Amino acid sequence: MVTLGLVVATFNAPVTDKMAASARSAAEEAGVDIAAEIEVPGAYDTPLAADRLARRDDIDAVAVVGAIITGDTDHDDVIGTAAAQKLTEVSLERDTPVAMGITGPGQSADEARARTDYGARAVESAIDLATELEDL
Repeated sequence: MVTLGLVVATFNAPVTDKMAASARSAAEEAGVDIAAEIEVPGAYDTPLAADRLARRDDIDAVAVVGAIITGDTDHDDVIGTAAAQKLTEVSLERDTPVAMGITGPGQSADEARARTDYGARAVESAIDLATELEDL
């Protein structure tokens, strides 16, 4: 059975709280335990938390959720790119699946609210990849 870690970026909490609830529900439906959950300030902060969870022997995969909403500058692109690159590095360096359920950049608040199911998608992806890699 797969055991997960969950990282939740709390910036845009009205959206990310629903994403986290979606992630927890998906884990419960799959019969998978979330061994640890870490809240971080924003999407940019998720790689460090994901790395800490991926180091743990009792965690097979990590799901990360967050929401990056477009602002007046290209700051959302910078945050999204940095988070994606570093989460990929964590996955490869720790040989542990890290599923990115961060929505954005380039999305409005309405679009972010419509994508709270990405929490569940991240959990499902983490479970699928961990299960597939177990068999190798």
